[in-house]
Amino acid sequence: MTGSLSSSSTTGRNAFENRVQETKSSKSDINALILDYLTMEGYPNAAAKFSREANLQLHQDGLCVRQRQVIQNYIHGGNIQAGIEALNELDPEILDEDKALHFSLLRLQLVELIRSCNDIGDVGPALKFATEQLGPRAPTNPKFLEDLERTMALLLFPPNALEPQLAALLDPELRRSAADSVNKAILEKLSARRESAIRHLVKLRAWAEETAREKFVSLPASLDIGLHDDDDMQEENVSI
Repeated sequence: MTGSLSSSSTTGRNAFENRVQETKSSKSDINALILDYLTMEGYPNAAAKFSREANLQLHQDGLCVRQRQVIQNYIHGGNIQAGIEALNELDPEILDEDKALHFSLLRLQLVELIRSCNDIGDVGPALKFATEQLGPRAPTNPKFLEDLERTMALLLFPPNALEPQLAALLDPELRRSAADSVNKAILEKLSARRESAIRHLVKLRAWAEETAREKFVSLPASLDIGLHDDDDMQEENVSI
């Protein structure tokens, strides 16, 4: 009985892997995904160069892509004020209509001011900014108030003695998350998708695998996402 189950499992696994091997994407489809990613994520120079090499038409105006890249670069670099100004120049309605996004950017700007305060030992600029910019907005939303209180707590403890929840506010990931939210908001305003097609496909693949396992479909114990080449796979197998 055990041998039969093992044989059945192996057959199912091989059948699945064979179907994967038989499913081949065309080079043109792969190139389209790459160009879509470069365009949606805001890499104008790379998108323009790749479109020429792959003989594909750009999906968006190059100027718009560059503007999104500039805004993201400001935020990634911690220059939140410049990022907000550039976003308002591109489309002032985005922050006017999305109060949560606006507050998150202002909160991030406060975090950057507190980071500077820790370096120079003067909390005045951070307190002034919090009072003038965030104080009037915080009471309008319980989450805003909670986020502001948590951020202000950064002033009470030295940077090297923060609990994980507070230390996360000083992590560069907060900048990346804010930049990503801004990029999605711009794309949505342009009536475009909020994310690149490949991001959507990765999420769809994860959902499909989870659903299949819940229904006890015979699958290999571990499914690679398929982004490795043969050499990478061999190296992984050796390390295992």
